[in-house]
Amino acid sequence: MIEATSCGGVVIYRGKILTLYKSYKNKYEGWVLPKGTVEKGEEYKDTAIREVLEEAGVQASIIKYIGKSQYTFNVPEDTVEKDVHWYLMRANSYYSKPQREEYFVDSGYYKFHEAYHLLKFSNERQILEMAYNEYLDLKKSNLWGNRKYF
Repeated sequence: MIEATSCGGVVIYRGKILTLYKSYKNKYEGWVLPKGTVEKGEEYKDTAIREVLEEAGVQASIIKYIGKSQYTFNVPEDTVEKDVHWYLMRANSYYSKPQREEYFVDSGYYKFHEAYHLLKFSNERQILEMAYNEYLDLKKSNLWGNRKYF
């Protein structure tokens, strides 16, 4: 068993959620949230910010930690058990540019119900739901976008 840790973000700008479309040799296709592997000595928050910037070209700031998802997948030599730590994040514009080197071919911001149905994995849909509810609570309390909150 190989253990791996990634971090990612539910990135929101003006109520819409950033999603990426990955297409790799017809083996892996689907809409996902931006996430990636923690580098040696890197803080989880820094990984999430870096991965969102690398995969989507989006400058985003962390609002708060949302939770962890876990899943396993097989590679030729073993089974990988992956933990993904998720953050609610706020982008500073609608701009995004998918990272072609990582086989991302499209990216964009979608309304909650659109993003929810686009996402390929149920664990990402659960995280999206948790993060979006947190976003709505912050917005209702006039804390979303309020610098005092950070």
